[in-house]
Amino acid sequence: MLIKVSYFSKTTSSAPLAIFRIFFGLLMFISIIRFWALGWIDKLYIQPHFFFSYYGFEWIKPLGDLTYVLFFICGLSALFVALGLKYTWAIITFFLSFTYIELMDKTTYLNHYYFVSVLSFLLIFLPAGNYFSWDTFRNSRLSFPQIPQWNIDVIKLLLCIVYLYAGLAKLNPEWLLQGMPLKIWLPTKDDLPMIGFLFRYNWMIYLFAWGGALYDLLVPFLLLNRKTRGLGFMMVVFFHLLTAILFPIGMFPYLMIFSALIFFNHQFHQKIIDILHQVFRIKYHKTYQIQNSLFQDSLINKLKIGFLVLFFLIQIGLPFRHMLYPGNLFWTEEGYRWSWRVMLMEKAGNAQFKIVDNASGSWFYVNNEDFLTSFQEKQMATQPDFILQYAQFLNAHFSQQGMTNLSIFVDCFVALNGRISTRYIDPKFDLTEGYESFAHKSWILPFNE
Repeated sequence: MLIKVSYFSKTTSSAPLAIFRIFFGLLMFISIIRFWALGWIDKLYIQPHFFFSYYGFEWIKPLGDLTYVLFFICGLSALFVALGLKYTWAIITFFLSFTYIELMDKTTYLNHYYFVSVLSFLLIFLPAGNYFSWDTFRNSRLSFPQIPQWNIDVIKLLLCIVYLYAGLAKLNPEWLLQGMPLKIWLPTKDDLPMIGFLFRYNWMIYLFAWGGALYDLLVPFLLLNRKTRGLGFMMVVFFHLLTAILFPIGMFPYLMIFSALIFFNHQFHQKIIDILHQVFRIKYHKTYQIQNSLFQDSLINKLKIGFLVLFFLIQIGLPFRHMLYPGNLFWTEEGYRWSWRVMLMEKAGNAQFKIVDNASGSWFYVNNEDFLTSFQEKQMATQPDFILQYAQFLNAHFSQQGMTNLSIFVDCFVALNGRISTRYIDPKFDLTEGYESFAHKSWILPFNE
């Protein structure tokens, strides 16, 4: 009990949290502008006729042309976060708008987007806007350069969870012993200057596979240790810049690079603040008066800490939920999302849906291009929850045309990590009888090596 009280009463400089806020907000602002400029808002959220919703969030839908307004709000709130302008409202608005965008269509699911949602949610509970911010520039009473140590440590903990789980996920035969899916992806990059030719050799593939796993498992400990922190950060920069060159994963590599700065001491971050102060002539208050409201043993602070403990228990436990399902995780993908399994598989599939009118006995095949974009069809053909949801959509669509007694079957073949394409879904299962839940989908055919 004494250790607990001692830790939660420990203080540190607000500088690391302020720098983290600035970089996070700026990177998210740039990311939204990039997404808009590339035309992805129209392509992904306006052009499609049908959207794949997440289980439990079916009520979240794209807003048509108003989707642009949603992105504008998200980008503006990210800029406000960076500036520390109305920080509390800005970070709440960013979290809600970004997460709404993420939940509009699971076709675009990426661990990277999930990371941004989780991180922005965490920042709601941290006083990141109370130092070197627009709010404190206008009202010095809001400035407190000293904060509880745990406000910094929770960000470090989240980053450690992401890295460690990503590393543990790579400890599987597909990645370590077969070099998959790197053996599929890297040879396509052989046109890169200077290093591209190396991707034609198996030893380089395995160097990347084993090196990637070791990096994820080691870098949190290197960053946490003062003596190895510099080496760890150099590894972070090298690894994420290399992945940015090899794979089109947007702003995520740069977010991870700048996030790693949180592991450095407060003197390092204070130097960055002093440089920004000199370059941009930004005024800020250095009064080191501790705000009692941050440290007092109040009910609100107890609730906040208790809630964050629950938050991290969920983050630690959620990636293991796949153990509740039978079968190969990469094959069924039950429990795959939200578990920090990053770029571990390559799946290609083809799904042909057969609509049977039970009243007349007639049947026909669906042309998926009539309802889905090519990107949606690619994602749908390899993921069972997509297949089920699409079948339910087809049932509703054709029922509106007067065909009220339908059965829907799918002839689906999937190739996992370069294997020969094999049948994925039981072709005799009527998908109109299926329903989404957290239970195992028994109509997924077993994986055979």
